[in-house]
Amino acid sequence: MLKTIKASAVITGLLLSVCLNTAQAQPVAASGTQTPPLQMPEFKATQALNRLLTPLQSMQAEFVQTTKNNPARQPKPGQLMRPHAGTQKFSGVMQVKRPGQFRWETRSPMKQLIVTNGKTVWIYDEDLQQATRQQLDAQIANTPALLFSGQPSAIAKSFRVTQPNPTQPYFVLYPRTADGAFDSLAIRFQGNVPAAMELRDSLGQQTTIQFAKVTKNTALPNTNFQFTPPKGTDVIDQ
Repeated sequence: MLKTIKASAVITGLLLSVCLNTAQAQPVAASGTQTPPLQMPEFKATQALNRLLTPLQSMQAEFVQTTKNNPARQPKPGQLMRPHAGTQKFSGVMQVKRPGQFRWETRSPMKQLIVTNGKTVWIYDEDLQQATRQQLDAQIANTPALLFSGQPSAIAKSFRVTQPNPTQPYFVLYPRTADGAFDSLAIRFQGNVPAAMELRDSLGQQTTIQFAKVTKNTALPNTNFQFTPPKGTDVIDQ
């Protein structure tokens, strides 16, 4: 399950990579085949978000990720852990590319690599000499990445897209069910590229990611999204 492997970074990476993978399908107006039918504000918000995502073929940037925990919040049924108190800050570089590829490399305060070629996710902790391998499958439907799957009916069924101010490129996404791993995800654009994201999960954890030195639609080799564990690495399959 995706929840078991560094959820905030993985969900963020999936979100970005899959949003670049779609980008062609626009939401359709409410009809008898769409469940539930989109109300006009939601339809316009989803349409505006897709317009921003459509031109992106690839993206690379530096990032600063800040995670704040709320240990007082009780876990939901089936969740066995609550977050530790405090604030954590990480920085590094990231790349995403169609179709469904991303590379999320944390460089400070520790080194960690999360990379996928669209089929397999690798998480490599250099200090621990440990790598986790997991196949991407139907579990992607339980992440915000489904929003960008190019399937308007599935999107409408699973997520509610809002744009608090129609004149601003800022969107907040809410799952329609209460049993997901997150409560909301916000994304803000600047210069037609993602500039910041904020994920609030079901344990009260808030993850904010700021992007800097963003470049889009540059040629990124597929080898950037492949991973071979170094010799002596302990590989764990999930």
